[in-house]
Amino acid sequence: MPRILQALLCLAPLAAAFPASVLEAVKYHPGLQARANEILQERQAGAAAAQTLFEPVPIFNAAEQYGNVSAGSGHEYVAPGPNDLRGPCPGLNAFANHNFLPHNGYATIEQFIEATSEVVGMGPDLAAFLSVYGAAIDGDGLSWSIGGTPGPGVGLPLSGLGNGISGSHNKYESDASPTRPDLYEAGNDYKTVAKQFEQLISMSPGGQVTLESLTAFRSVRFDTQIANNPYFFNGPFTGVLVQPAAYTFIYRFMANHSAEAPYGYLSYDTIKSWFGITGSQGSYVAHQGQEQIPNNWYKRAIAYPYSIPYFQVDLLNAALLHPKFLNIGGNLGKTNTFTGVDVTNLTGGVFNAAGLLQGNNAACFAFQFATQAKPDVALSVFNVVNKALGSVLSVLGCPQLQHIDDEQLMQFPGYQKSTQAGITK
Repeated sequence: MPRILQALLCLAPLAAAFPASVLEAVKYHPGLQARANEILQERQAGAAAAQTLFEPVPIFNAAEQYGNVSAGSGHEYVAPGPNDLRGPCPGLNAFANHNFLPHNGYATIEQFIEATSEVVGMGPDLAAFLSVYGAAIDGDGLSWSIGGTPGPGVGLPLSGLGNGISGSHNKYESDASPTRPDLYEAGNDYKTVAKQFEQLISMSPGGQVTLESLTAFRSVRFDTQIANNPYFFNGPFTGVLVQPAAYTFIYRFMANHSAEAPYGYLSYDTIKSWFGITGSQGSYVAHQGQEQIPNNWYKRAIAYPYSIPYFQVDLLNAALLHPKFLNIGGNLGKTNTFTGVDVTNLTGGVFNAAGLLQGNNAACFAFQFATQAKPDVALSVFNVVNKALGSVLSVLGCPQLQHIDDEQLMQFPGYQKSTQAGITK
């Protein structure tokens, strides 16, 4: 292997401290500085530029990456029953339909971490944060529902007090989803809308969906919902972190991998399976809750888990293309009345709007806002969110945000109606 490639591979573990430790490493390696500068330029060149840094050389290992859901694997597709919980996340629905998560749709923190890590290659840092946060915000502190509130006999004694992902609007679920409607426009936030899926495909020509086409589609969805949803809200956590995840996760976790396409190829047939869609352009049919992991599907390379640092660079690249993604605010009860808030005032001067486009600031801002959220169940176990975030924030080198003046957000009906304490019943 050429020395330049060996050196780049050695940078992979340093990605958790991007960009400082990467720059420190290349400073002492002859010939690598030029390549590092090229990488950092590419980081701002397009939606998928992060791949150059976090996946420096192509890797494909069929035995390691094969997702076996064939007959006899124990993970064959089984359609959900009438009492099984399914919700707005197509990936989690598919995991439950293939018994990587409990088929009833209610799982523990450990089960979520294992499923997301093993099935699609989510990094352990990102898997742990999302799993702990979901349990604390939408569940009983130890487990949570991928749909709505679980029925009697499901989960622990307090499980019925958690609203699940479907009941987490503006806490864990956001407006401007790629395939789900906005809650206050459609009355639900979890049903797949075939017309939105069709629009996604229309914006992805050539038989495949790419991160670039998904980012362009996100921009259209953002503008469409400002024009259609009088309660549209782009929140500090749900807008800055959750909304981009809904788009980047599609490509980073659903794309099929092969020797010919080691970085992933997301064909129309593959994404249709993941979203429970049948038919063709102009006649797509959405089968609610029936998302499936495709046959003959291979996940991302084991050596390149999709971690928090990888995700935050994807997030930033999308925002560099479309700065509006980082505009915190919402409509004022009428369509096309989007009003932004002053990030400096919101954060007591710790962050400002221009600074969110720099370094780790956007991720730091959003993750720290997450610590202000109120759980469905008032348990001291909610402190685990702060503990889980502690390691994340230290890795990112975040400035300390002591308080968020959320009174500024109360002018937005979408925020008032949801609130961080849960959906208004």
